[in-house]
Amino acid sequence: MIPTGFSYHRPADLASAVGLLQAHGDEARVIAGGHSLIPMMKLRMADLSHLVDLQDIADLKGIEITDDTVTIGAMVTQHELIDSDALAAAIPLIREAALQIADPQVRYMGTLGGNVANGDPGNDMPGLMQCLGATYALSGPDGGREVAARSFYEAAYFTAREDEEILTRVTIPRPAGGTGYAYEKQKRKIGDYATAAAAVLIRMDGGACAEASIAMTNLADTPVWAEDAAAALVGTTVDDAARKAAIETAVAAIDPVTDNRGPVEFKQHVAGVILGRAIDRALERAS
Repeated sequence: MIPTGFSYHRPADLASAVGLLQAHGDEARVIAGGHSLIPMMKLRMADLSHLVDLQDIADLKGIEITDDTVTIGAMVTQHELIDSDALAAAIPLIREAALQIADPQVRYMGTLGGNVANGDPGNDMPGLMQCLGATYALSGPDGGREVAARSFYEAAYFTAREDEEILTRVTIPRPAGGTGYAYEKQKRKIGDYATAAAAVLIRMDGGACAEASIAMTNLADTPVWAEDAAAALVGTTVDDAARKAAIETAVAAIDPVTDNRGPVEFKQHVAGVILGRAIDRALERAS
């Protein structure tokens, strides 16, 4: 199938883009890389009269790195995330996760903002941003505001973003030096969504875990920031007992459904295996 007819807009600045959303209301939608929206339009699951392309808005691009934070424009592509050596040095977990998204053709066009903004529970970056404690900047008719990634996702395809708001950038606190990291993902084939994926950060101090963060992907209708699972590691040497407690707590927090990736019991098992691998690799990298 092909989409129904629509008008195409390519504004040069953020104010114009927000103005177009105001003018056309429910009939308009912004487009970044297009990998989520265009297939929905072709399947007639989304019927829109106006597309607002964000490609020409310079304020939505670029990566800024300071001693304390990393700020990434919403229109930065997955390829640009992978290609930035400065970003990889500051937060190597982002490159590791981006390399596991779909395939190179998708990564050349798919953007960070598009991946995190639409609330698709299968996307990789929402859980990763929760693990990293990221904050999303939103711009709309009433100005700008910020929402923590851990508070942004409400249900599948429902987020804290209002219809006339545009996600403009993502700000991430830089993990402390020596923090171990891992992104583990199990999928049926290259390019597929995860059956289960886990992002883990672990910081050790004096032989004990001083900080930890865990997030799970595609195992509920939102990404799952497993706060209690991470707490099970803190204060321990991340020994077998702590590792087991963290995995059991995380698996209890997810809510998978049966689909063509497998039944609930299988997904719970895979989630535990994937999280165990991520904990082990993050611990190995912690120094």
